[in-house]
Amino acid sequence: MNAAYEPVIGLEVHCQIKTETKIFCGCPTRFGAPANSQVCPVCLGLPGALPVLNRRVVDLMLRMALAVGCTIRPRSRFARKNYFYPDLPKGYQISQYDEPVASGGRIDFEFDGTARSARLERIHLEEDAGKNLHLDSRPVSLVDFNRSGVPLMEIVSEPEIGSPAEAAEVLRVIRSLVRALEVSDGNMEEGSLRCDANVSLRPVGTRALGTKAEVKNMNSFKNVEHALAHEIERQADLLGRGERVVQETRLWNVQRGVTEPMRSKEEAHDYRYFPEPDLPPLEIAGEWIDEVRRGLPELPAARRDRFREQFGLPPYDARVLTAERELADYFEQTVADGADAKQAANFLMTEVLSRVADPRDLPGAPVSPRGLAALLRLQSGGTISGKVAKDVFLRMWETGRGAEEIVRAEGLQQVSDETALEETCRHVLAENAAAVDRYHGGEQRVFGHLIGQAMRASGGKANPKLVNEILRKLLGG
Repeated sequence: MNAAYEPVIGLEVHCQIKTETKIFCGCPTRFGAPANSQVCPVCLGLPGALPVLNRRVVDLMLRMALAVGCTIRPRSRFARKNYFYPDLPKGYQISQYDEPVASGGRIDFEFDGTARSARLERIHLEEDAGKNLHLDSRPVSLVDFNRSGVPLMEIVSEPEIGSPAEAAEVLRVIRSLVRALEVSDGNMEEGSLRCDANVSLRPVGTRALGTKAEVKNMNSFKNVEHALAHEIERQADLLGRGERVVQETRLWNVQRGVTEPMRSKEEAHDYRYFPEPDLPPLEIAGEWIDEVRRGLPELPAARRDRFREQFGLPPYDARVLTAERELADYFEQTVADGADAKQAANFLMTEVLSRVADPRDLPGAPVSPRGLAALLRLQSGGTISGKVAKDVFLRMWETGRGAEEIVRAEGLQQVSDETALEETCRHVLAENAAAVDRYHGGEQRVFGHLIGQAMRASGGKANPKLVNEILRKLLGG
């Protein structure tokens, strides 16, 4: 990118609130239902059908707003956002405009080992639109209104994020938060978490914002980072040639790796917001706010800090283990059942996570925290080696059997008989005379090879600490 310019990014994150029914009617919100099977006169916008606000939507939105330090407006209003599009049955979207529920707040995140914050402008409620389905077989489009009326909260950041990588990290933190709060499932692949971004460039050292482009269709963290990086390069190239950036909406083309124009903002019509006449103002009393605040769980950032202090975990381990609530719960229960914290963290981040597609599936995993703790106690107590522990874990995962049962039935106990191990080590040294000569010649790394040979000769059952000590003794220190 041209070093004379710096990027300025603002995010608009649409998050589906996890309720059984829609925001203004009783239709279900289940994902994947047959097209137009979850609709009624209200969400289809039929004449005479009146909306009624779902209180649970407000409860969950307040959880998020309080968790990020927003100011809650005691009285807010819904508004009609008027525009025409085939997936909008009423010809307007019920949203919030100048009187949102929540304003201010911030998203705290870490980037390059430094604590940072992205300030928020607002969080407001709105209903989702339907979905257009474009057919390749013939020149027509179909509309599925199942999503019409699904509850959303829009989280709008201030335009002050400085790089694509930071924007992706802010989005990761938002997803982690909504999942920990049980406000949303945050599934980007299902459209439960969608991100648009406003991107502009300005000369380094200035404060005025440049002309922005809005980028849409970014359905993964990687796509967010790549799309914003491309858009920044595109704008920098324009400015470097003395051309101007046009204010417009652009789509990220994943296949081509470029952003493409969708529509010009300069030509876009006015949404003509006005207060929604069919809904009264939303009044949120202090008692309601206090009730929601009392029900907030421990947030991921606080849990991360506690893991570092309570269990002595490195920052990286603590961050990985607290990214999903189910993973953090699994780790804590494993330690509570008697496993060493660092040993449990290592095993979780390697062996366990490699066998689950999504950490949120851990509550139903074949190996429970209690089962993993029993396995790790066998390893730390010297009954089995680390290599055998991994093999036993695989058998536990595949069969559902306990660690002690597998070790006992298959004779996998670690060999700690010094006499037997010394005999094995002498045999290994005799079979590897050339390696012994190289070791005595000062090639210290050969020692690791000899240990490996001794472990292999014992079928992986030898106590590696004893093998190390015996080999050094036999080699003369």
